Amino acid sequence: MKVTPLRSCAVAGDAADPLTTRAHPEPRHSYRSPFQRDRDRVIHARAFRRLAGKTQVFTHRYSDHFRSRLTHTIEVTQIARTVATALDLNEDLTETLALVHDIGHPPFGHAGEHALDRQMQAHGFHFDHNLHALRIVEHFEQRYVEFRGLNLTLAIREGIIKHSHDYSAAEHPELEEYFLDRQPPLEAQIIDLADEIAYLTADIDDGVEAEILSVDDLRGNVSLFDEFYRQLELRHSAAAPKLIFNESLKRMLNALVNDLIVTTHRRTVENEIQTLEDVRGYLERIVTLSPAMEQRRQEAKEYLFRKLYHAEDLDHSHARAEETIEGLFQYWMRHPEQLPESHEAQIVGEGAPRVIADYIAGMTDNFISEQWRLVQE
Repeated sequence: MKVTPLRSCAVAGDAADPLTTRAHPEPRHSYRSPFQRDRDRVIHARAFRRLAGKTQVFTHRYSDHFRSRLTHTIEVTQIARTVATALDLNEDLTETLALVHDIGHPPFGHAGEHALDRQMQAHGFHFDHNLHALRIVEHFEQRYVEFRGLNLTLAIREGIIKHSHDYSAAEHPELEEYFLDRQPPLEAQIIDLADEIAYLTADIDDGVEAEILSVDDLRGNVSLFDEFYRQLELRHSAAAPKLIFNESLKRMLNALVNDLIVTTHRRTVENEIQTLEDVRGYLERIVTLSPAMEQRRQEAKEYLFRKLYHAEDLDHSHARAEETIEGLFQYWMRHPEQLPESHEAQIVGEGAPRVIADYIAGMTDNFISEQWRLVQE
C-alpha cells in the first residue's frame, strides 16, 4: 500500500511553529525537538507510571496477563505512530499524544469514571478524563523548579483536550486558547481511531482469554474477524485453533489500520486539504474509516458491549468499583480532615468535591481498594 505523503498538512513542530510554544518559555534543547521533549516528560510523569496499576477492562482478579491502562496506551501509541508514518505526518507529536491520551483516567476503568462522575454531578459538577488530564499536566505534576506542571507545548495540550471530543467555547471559556471552533490537527485526530482500533482488538483477545467470549460466537457476530478466520482455517487446517485466532485478530487489526490510512489520504485529496489551515477549517474531522469499514467496526463494538462490557462475570468488578469510589467520595465529603494535608489545603480554593475527585482519580486500583478497606475498619 502506497499513499502520497501529507507532509504539507502536518504540524511543523520546529522552534518557529506557534504550536510549540509553552506557557513558560524555555531555551531550545541542543538535540531534542519540542515534541520529543514533551514525550519524555509524559513518560517520566508519575501519572503515566500509575497507568500500570489501573484497570483497562479486566482487573487482576482474572489474570496478570490482561491489558492494563498502560499496556493499552502502548498499543495505541504503536498504531498511531504507524498511521502517522504512513501519511508522513509529525510522528513525534502523534506519539506523544497517544502516550498522554489516557493519563486522566481514574481507577477501575470506565466503571470507575462513571461512578466518579455521578458523585460530582450530585454537587453540580462533572468528571471528564480529558479535562482531568489537562489538570494533571498543567498543575499536579511537580518536577521543575521554575514552573508547576510539565509545561507541555500548545499542540500537546490542544490534543489532550480535542483528540476525542469537541468542547463548546460557551460552556468552557477556560479552554479558549485551544481553538475550540476549529478542527484539531491530523496528528490529534489519529488518536481517537487508533484508540478505538486498539481496544477493539485487545478486548476481543482478553475476552476470549477470560472465557467470557467464545471464538464460535465471535465468528457469528463479528464479520471482519470471521472473514480472516475462515481464510486461515482453510489454509492451515492442521494449525492449533489458538494460533488461527491470534492470526485472525492480527489481520483484523491490520485491515482496520490500512483502511484508516487509505481513507484519510483519499479524503484529503478529494477535499483538496493541502495545509494545516485547511484541516483546521474543514467542517468535520478528516481522519476516518471508510463507510464499509466503519460499519464493521461498529458491529464489533456493539458485540463487545452486549457480550463483554456488560457481561455478568464483570458485574462484580463494576459493583466493587462503584462501591469503593462512592464510599470514599462520600466519606471524605463528611470528613475532609482525613484527606492528606496537601489535598485538604486545596479545598478553600477548589472546593471539596473537586479536590476529592482529583485525589481519587490519581489512585491505582490497589491503592484505592486499600483506602476503602482502611475507612471501613
